[in-house]
Amino acid sequence: MSKNSGQYDAILTCLNKIYQEEMGGINRYLHYSFMIMGYNRIPIQKWFRDQANESMGHAIVAGEKITSLGGHPTHKVSEVPETKSHQIDDILKESLTFEQRGLELYTELVHLAVEVKDIAIEELAREMVRQETEHIEEVQKMLRSNK
Repeated sequence: MSKNSGQYDAILTCLNKIYQEEMGGINRYLHYSFMIMGYNRIPIQKWFRDQANESMGHAIVAGEKITSLGGHPTHKVSEVPETKSHQIDDILKESLTFEQRGLELYTELVHLAVEVKDIAIEELAREMVRQETEHIEEVQKMLRSNK
């Protein structure tokens, strides 16, 4: 039996936005990994590729949840603007914006899950809020200077 009744419409919409953002994240982080140059390339490139893999994992979770609720994952991918600046600080600032958007969407999903009293979706969303918060904190640390 599908939970795709009116009370889950907002959750499905939110999950599709999350799916779009995470799919865009795969593209974003892979692109960043290709564009890193200089003596710090190897660890930073690996970090961006790990982020791309994590975005893929999050997209899979969102897509599976959408279909479990009787919905249909979108084919749309969030836009990934090309700033043409491949300086590490600029890329990290762009990453921070992406992570903050993800945090907003997962926080919205928590609230929607509470409204329909779906503990499983609420717990899933809370875990993603924790992960996105940790990513934001990590990027903020990377942007700090050791002066």
